[in-house]
Amino acid sequence: MNTSGHAAADVRDDAAGLRLAPFRGLRYVPERVGSLAAVTSPPYDVVVRPDGLLHLESADPHNIVRLILPQAITAGTSHRKAAVTLDRWLADGVLAPDPEPALYVYEQQGDGILQRGVIGALELSTPAEGVVLPHEDVMPHVVEDRAALMRTTAANLEPLLLTYVGGEEGGAEAVIERTVRREPLLSTTTEDGFHHRLWSVTDPAELAAIAGGLARHQALIADGHHRWATYLRLREEHRAPGPWNYGLVLLIDTARYPLRVRAIHRLLNRLPVPDALAALDGHFRVRRIDGPLPTAMEVLATASADGNAFLLAGDGGFHLVDRPDPALLDRTIRTDRPRAWRTLDATVLHSTLLEHVWHIPDAPEDISYIHDTEAAVAQAERRGGTAVLMHPVREEVVRDLARQGVTMPRKSTSFGPKPATGLVLRSLALD
Repeated sequence: MNTSGHAAADVRDDAAGLRLAPFRGLRYVPERVGSLAAVTSPPYDVVVRPDGLLHLESADPHNIVRLILPQAITAGTSHRKAAVTLDRWLADGVLAPDPEPALYVYEQQGDGILQRGVIGALELSTPAEGVVLPHEDVMPHVVEDRAALMRTTAANLEPLLLTYVGGEEGGAEAVIERTVRREPLLSTTTEDGFHHRLWSVTDPAELAAIAGGLARHQALIADGHHRWATYLRLREEHRAPGPWNYGLVLLIDTARYPLRVRAIHRLLNRLPVPDALAALDGHFRVRRIDGPLPTAMEVLATASADGNAFLLAGDGGFHLVDRPDPALLDRTIRTDRPRAWRTLDATVLHSTLLEHVWHIPDAPEDISYIHDTEAAVAQAERRGGTAVLMHPVREEVVRDLARQGVTMPRKSTSFGPKPATGLVLRSLALD
């Protein structure tokens, strides 16, 4: 990633930037669980339900998925179930708070990636303040669900993933590099092959160095827009200064540790592939692509370099959809946004295909969002629907639009690797 043009833009001259506070982390007591790997989970919106949920629940009776995706007949019942479970695990010593407030250095390594950052409680700010920049719209029903869960448990159960462009010597970067030479609080390797290590930072001088380095930067929400919107909603409900003014985040300096950006695919639950293809006649070029899936995705990547392109699947084959009718785009895409937004695949998909060609309501029963490509295809084939496979957006496009205050269609990107859920939690009752 080219960061030379980004560093200056990420620095705030007024020093009114990121304010990261230490907190007493809740962590699993190793002696009370089968293994740390067995109690962790991907973020709630990456778990492929129901298969992935059942797999995690069976991995260990104390897997964190029982808190982040509690299962019950009604949403209200599930949220109360999560709160009762959290209280029971604390009472039974399955989870325990660390003795003093800390920031946590977190490292992930695997699949050719080394990522390091700092986990802490970040002071909340609105997008208008320009400190934390969202780049995607959110779905109200998801925010409502996450707000009910956080409100009921009084806990931040998983950190958001935020990025900033640092690269300077000293500050948080220097503390991170010193810290990783020490013995970690925990070390585990999860099922995906990634190795995770966590350290606490409690020394006042090191905490001050991290705070001073971050105070001049702004951050981009890489993963967790719904949870950030949830944090802001709950802050409004608790107007007095206190723990609700902060939210649990992982901050990564992408000048040192670039993230990968992947697409999030759509599953159109009620639209069979033949019907989807028939509706495209005259609007897009459609070509059948011989598999397997990796080969078809390579064809998609090549086509995406020349313009908007999608891969449809669900009928046992793959269909490349590209070269949209320019007149159709002119009629269906709003013109009061930058060209970079108007030409996004996600914009064309939602504004043109879903709304005007396929007439698909933007409702959870009609559209599912799936991170894993193979899972999207498998679910489409099982349900008789259509998987719309996407090509990822470049990070610099995401960041530039965010700086302009322009949000992308929701679920446009998937930054990673994402932090494992369950390594450290934040109880608002302890702050």
